[in-house]
Amino acid sequence: MKIEEVKSTTRSQRVSAHSHVRGLGLKEDGSAHASAAGLVGQCQAREAAGYIVDLIRSKKLSGRAVLFAGPPGTGKTAIALAIAQELGTKVPFCPMVGSEVYSSEVKKTEVLMENFRRAIGLRIREVKEVYEGEVIELTPVHTENPMGGYGKTISEVIIGLKTAKGTKQLKLDPSIYETLQRERVETGDIIYIEANSGAVKRQGRSDAYATEFDLEAEEYVALPKGDVHKKKEVIQDVSLHDLDIANAQPQGGQDALSMMAQLMKPHKTEITEKLRLEINKVVDRYLEQGTAELVPGVLFIDEVHMLDIECFTYLHRALESRIAPIVVLATNRGRCIIRGTTDIISSHGIPRDLLDRLLVVRMKPYSSSEVVEIIRIRATTEGITIDDQALTNLSEIAENTSLR
Repeated sequence: MKIEEVKSTTRSQRVSAHSHVRGLGLKEDGSAHASAAGLVGQCQAREAAGYIVDLIRSKKLSGRAVLFAGPPGTGKTAIALAIAQELGTKVPFCPMVGSEVYSSEVKKTEVLMENFRRAIGLRIREVKEVYEGEVIELTPVHTENPMGGYGKTISEVIIGLKTAKGTKQLKLDPSIYETLQRERVETGDIIYIEANSGAVKRQGRSDAYATEFDLEAEEYVALPKGDVHKKKEVIQDVSLHDLDIANAQPQGGQDALSMMAQLMKPHKTEITEKLRLEINKVVDRYLEQGTAELVPGVLFIDEVHMLDIECFTYLHRALESRIAPIVVLATNRGRCIIRGTTDIISSHGIPRDLLDRLLVVRMKPYSSSEVVEIIRIRATTEGITIDDQALTNLSEIAENTSLR
C-alpha cells in the first residue's frame, strides 16, 4: 500500500531582511518598550518616530522632512519600515535608494518626481449605477447566424430581477450572457450588474431556496431591499503616478479612472510636466467636488548622501509644492563633500538650506545585549535553532563590524 503525505497548501512567504518588523513597539503613553514588535533598543529614536507618525496622521508635517542619521547597522531602514507599518496599508509608502536616480534612460529629477507621485494617494469615491436582485427569468434570444450556416447566435438576453420592493425585466447584450455563464448564474441566484461596464457579480443563492435538509455547501443571501435599479458608492485608492501612467496613453474612458484598464509599459518613458499639470487640475476639481480625498504618503530615500546637488535643489523645490508627501531620509555619513561639487563640505552630505528643513533623528550603536536579542529574533524568524555560544560569537562579530 502506497501512503503519501499531503503537503500543506499554505503559501510560503519569502523572509527578507526586515520581515520581523511589525511596528514601532510603543506603549499607549508613547514611550518605547525595550523589545517589542520586532524592534530592540533605540528607544529614543522609536519614540521620536512615534511623534512623527502622529504628525503625519494629523497632516502637520507638510513642507518638512525627517532624517535618520547614524552608523551602518543601527536600524534606520527598520524604523522607517516600522513607520509604514504604523500608518497602515491605506497610506502609500514608497521606498527608494539614492543611487536609483542615476539612469542612462531617464533624467535624475524625473526619477525623483516619479517616486514623489507614487507616494501621494488619491481616494476616489465613485457612485455606480447597478441592477441588483434575485434572478426570476433568464432567457437567451436566438437568431439566425448572419454568417450563414445552420447554427444560431444569441442576439440578446432577457433577464428578470426581483427585490423586496418590485421586479424589473432587462434586455442585455449577448457578451453579458457569457459572463453570466462563467459566474454559473441560474434562476434563484442573487446577482448585481453594473450599468456602465456590464460586470456581473453573483452574491449567492436566495435564502428562499434554503431548507433544513439541504446538503449543498451554498451561501444563502437575503432578498435585496429597495429598487432593482439603484446607486452604489465604490471607493478606489490610486496614486498620482498611476494616473500619470494611465493618461500618458489613455484607453477606454476619458475619466481619471481609465488607468484601471492600462497595463504598465515594458520600457521606461518620461511623463511630461504638461501632462502632470493637467492631471493636477483634474485632481483639484475632484477635491473641490468632494468626490476624492488626497492621502499624502511617505517617500523613504535611503543612502541620501548618494544624491547630487541637482537632486537636492529639486528635492527642496518639491517639498515646497502644494501636493507633496512626507519625505523620510536616511544616511550613515558624517561630514562629507556634497556629491556634484568639488569643495563644499556639509553634514551628512546634504546642503545646509535643506538641512534647515529636516527633523534629525539620531541613531546610536547597539549594546552587546541588544545585538544578542536582535540575532535571536532573526534566527526565530528564519526558523534556525542557534545555541548560546553561537549567539555570543555572532554578537562579537556584529559589534566589531556591523549587524549587516
